[in-house]
Amino acid sequence: MLEIAGTAFMALGALFFVAGTIGLLRFPDVFCRLHALTKADGMGLALVCLSAAIGAPDGGEALRILLIWVFVALASATGGHLVARHARRAGPPVREVRP
Repeated sequence: MLEIAGTAFMALGALFFVAGTIGLLRFPDVFCRLHALTKADGMGLALVCLSAAIGAPDGGEALRILLIWVFVALASATGGHLVARHARRAGPPVREVRP
């Protein structure tokens, strides 16, 4: 039963990664792209880490996976904030969304 749950979480995480990549390619400006990428990839990473923690042989492995997720989430949030701040200061052109 745990293997099925782990596989389901892994597939859902991969789906979120694909959705974030599609958002990166399809959205019109840097802020929309950054939002799609950070939100979808954060959820994808959480689901993949949950899947790996479910399949971990012991609690120590699961704790290390949790710590990896926390550090990557913090680095991702920091990196996204820095990119957004630089883009705001540089003033990139914001494209209008066509109906």
